[in-house]
Amino acid sequence: MTTAVVVCPGRGTYTKTELGYLGRHFADRSLLSRFDDKRLALGQETLSALDGASTYSVAKHTRGDNASALIYAATLGDLRAIKGIEIVAVTGNSMGWYSALACAGALTPEAGFEVVNTMGTLMQDSLIGGQILHPFTGEDWVPNPARKAELLALADDIAARPGHAFALSIDLGGMLVFGGNEAGLKAFEAAVPPEQGRFPMRLANHAAFHTSLQAPVAAQGRARLPESLFGQPKHPLIDGRGNIWWPGSTHVGRMRDYTLGHQVVEPYDFTAAIRTAAREFAPDLFIVTGPGTTLGGAVAQSLIAANWKGLSDKASFQTRQAEDPVLISMGMGDQRARVTG
Repeated sequence: MTTAVVVCPGRGTYTKTELGYLGRHFADRSLLSRFDDKRLALGQETLSALDGASTYSVAKHTRGDNASALIYAATLGDLRAIKGIEIVAVTGNSMGWYSALACAGALTPEAGFEVVNTMGTLMQDSLIGGQILHPFTGEDWVPNPARKAELLALADDIAARPGHAFALSIDLGGMLVFGGNEAGLKAFEAAVPPEQGRFPMRLANHAAFHTSLQAPVAAQGRARLPESLFGQPKHPLIDGRGNIWWPGSTHVGRMRDYTLGHQVVEPYDFTAAIRTAAREFAPDLFIVTGPGTTLGGAVAQSLIAANWKGLSDKASFQTRQAEDPVLISMGMGDQRARVTG
């Protein structure tokens, strides 16, 4: 049987083109109704209403309390749609870690929703700082360690300035995501030349995730989300350090501590997670669940950085994809059909 590592996307993946994704792909209407009931009880707009809106609103759909729950539900629905594939491990990017916990069985669907909706709401209510995205590879995706080191050194320099908060947030394949306060973000924008017509890129409605600025949010999360929500994973889980949580031998309290501690306030190394997935599980496929398709590039860049199966640049990846695909993005209809039977 074909083996796969499932990769769960994070914030920023439910965009205009994904409007209606749950209506098209979330088969368990009873579960979606339970999610809706939970949001109504909190005075929040239902996922069905958000997903079924006639138009997409950046102001509404990218809010943390809305986007996180939409993405979680889309991811969970896609995982359940996978047929004829042996899932050997699960990982995710940033908020996708919460989805990965549920997809791997360490959280029930309802418990996963509670974690995601709670953390997304806390992030939105606080909205501490912001995030900015910048590449360290060229458009050929060839790894450039020297440029990466330069950008990380610049971040350290900015962070040392009075009144400036700035730090690595996510190591994302050929990109770096930084988080900081407004002074730190502006200093970075002033220091780096524009690249590829769109970078450096501010991320709308994003707080300074995975930095020390989120310590108050992490503390609130720990106060609201008990250990009893968590359990043993049914599939191996790869976290944002590249560490593996194994079924039957996971210390559930430590997994909860990581989820509501380190994972919130320290950098998230998605590149390391994909490297571990490739080298430890050697899957036939990496399946990126929906919504969206943007995470596929970061997965490919991470595999190139690991020199997995001889991948060395964008061209070699595209050639491999055409001949014998290693990456499936469920947000793309033709690729989705390959894994949903």
